[in-house]
Amino acid sequence: MIQIVQVREPGEVKLDRPSDPAMVERSVAPIIKGVRNKGDSALLRFARQFDGLGNLPLRVSEDELESAAERMTPAVREAASVAIRNIREYAEAQLPKEFWREFSPGRKLGWIVRPLEAVGCYVPSGRYPLPSTLLMTAVLAQAAGVKRICVVSPKPSTEILGCAHMLGIREVFRVGGAHAIAALAFGTKTIARVDRIAGPGNIYVAVAKKMLAGEVGIDFVAGPTEILILTETGDPRFIAADMLAQAEHDTTASAILITTSHPLAEAVAMEIERQLETLPTADVAQAAIHTGSRIYVVPNIEAGVTLANRIAPEHLSLHDPLLLPQITNAGTVFLGQNTPESAGDYASGPSHVLPTNGVARLRGGLSAADFVKVIAIQQLSPSALEELAPAIKTLARAEGLEAHARAVEVRSAK
Repeated sequence: MIQIVQVREPGEVKLDRPSDPAMVERSVAPIIKGVRNKGDSALLRFARQFDGLGNLPLRVSEDELESAAERMTPAVREAASVAIRNIREYAEAQLPKEFWREFSPGRKLGWIVRPLEAVGCYVPSGRYPLPSTLLMTAVLAQAAGVKRICVVSPKPSTEILGCAHMLGIREVFRVGGAHAIAALAFGTKTIARVDRIAGPGNIYVAVAKKMLAGEVGIDFVAGPTEILILTETGDPRFIAADMLAQAEHDTTASAILITTSHPLAEAVAMEIERQLETLPTADVAQAAIHTGSRIYVVPNIEAGVTLANRIAPEHLSLHDPLLLPQITNAGTVFLGQNTPESAGDYASGPSHVLPTNGVARLRGGLSAADFVKVIAIQQLSPSALEELAPAIKTLARAEGLEAHARAVEVRSAK
């Protein structure tokens, strides 16, 4: 049964953040080096060794993509269409708008917004092939205006390939792991390099992204998935179902309930056990529930909010929307008990590619804004430059940069 912990002070809860084992970095480093130095030959070797590629070509043909779309059931096609529409609508609203105005006489400032040229979408296809992750990355890039979208997935399912065809994506490759990340970062003869990589993966993918950040843009380094539910009251069936929905992802997943009610805590714990009895993915979910999951009983809701912000969860469920103004750290927030986390995983609109391991202290989830550059622009009239000249020259000379000062003076002399 899930552990129930009585909490007196939020600070007494120990946050066990999973870290990247050095052993994984030692395994990933030669893979990255191999792809960098030998390109396709190393990529093919690793794909056959780790992905079970066999004699299949790395690149999925357009005929295969079209055939996969035709093999999708009408129900799945319709569900994907609903999700695509909602994700695109939300993504377009997220995009920063261009700006240009005169702040003071002759001093015009603003910014322009330009899409990245090429993006790589990593789509997991191990225990659970995730066509939803393709939608939650590629649709955002399309909304941002990215011209070239490349998809890598070690064992893409019919639904992954079919969704790629529905989106008009033609670059799809049967490859995953650290070698796929390296190929996207450096480029090979088969896979051209990209500007940014988005999408979750296993620990080898996460470590490869971390090691190559700077060589290529990344979204963030994602770890095991998490949900935190904060509520004083609620239906134990709903809460247990939401916790198990997260727990079934992986044995290292984390499902946390923070509540002021000990009776609710006990009822949810019992309900989790009851629902596990009929859950097809119980072997995975049960391991996650019994190891990385907890129910914390706090003295008051203020302590619960403090603890939730300290944990900075990937998914935060607030049954009371009035608590939202107090929330500072979360990857995404679900308001009210009728907004399950699985709605966000598939079709409500926001991307399900989210920060974990406390990274929500620094940023929210993947957005269309991650696929554009906001470029500052500035224009000065002669009089505006003259007004700024004393400050510019003084600061330049304070730093010992004489040429900077003279670049202003030469214009004043003119």
